[in-house]
Amino acid sequence: MLMTPDEFNHHLSNALSGLFSLGGQADAVLIEYCVEFDPVFDHVSYRGVPDVRIIVFQGYPVMAMIRLPTRMSDGKANLHQGAIGVGIDLPTGRTCKGVWGTEPVKEHPDTEHSIIGMEIPHWEELMMIAATASEMSGLGYVGVDIVLDKHLGPMILELNARPGLAIQIANGNGLHHRLARIEALDKFAETPAERVAFAREHFATV
Repeated sequence: MLMTPDEFNHHLSNALSGLFSLGGQADAVLIEYCVEFDPVFDHVSYRGVPDVRIIVFQGYPVMAMIRLPTRMSDGKANLHQGAIGVGIDLPTGRTCKGVWGTEPVKEHPDTEHSIIGMEIPHWEELMMIAATASEMSGLGYVGVDIVLDKHLGPMILELNARPGLAIQIANGNGLHHRLARIEALDKFAETPAERVAFAREHFATV
């Protein structure tokens, strides 16, 4: 719902005064930035907003996909509700395989555009964001969900401590051997840039 400045100020005043709190006590207001989503994926998305998920292990990006909303998912980027998962090749940032439920797909069912070979904008930056966010969160295994803003570029949507494993189906590749390769390192790289470089060198999706 759109409000005029006066209506918005009145609504904030009511909230601060406790009108919406359970006990009627003075409350606080949290105002979030409204993301203006980049239209770069409009041709492979039904109404909703695609997001990029990057799985990070011990600070190393290990696997990635983009989730594309469909009519079946009611515009939501949720694979369990019918969105498409499309694997992303870590070295190049290009989409390589797609899955809809359990079925492999090459085109978006609603727009009929190819979902294979798309270049993800700002890919190097997305990888760096994921590696850095993992470091800041202190989580050894985390899913970093990122959206693209039309003006501000990549923005973190969520850090997920229990990301689903369907990303493996979208990539046609398992996570175990990638995680084992990192665990086998004598020493973990100290900087996000070094960890991203390692991931791009060793974790191609073919």
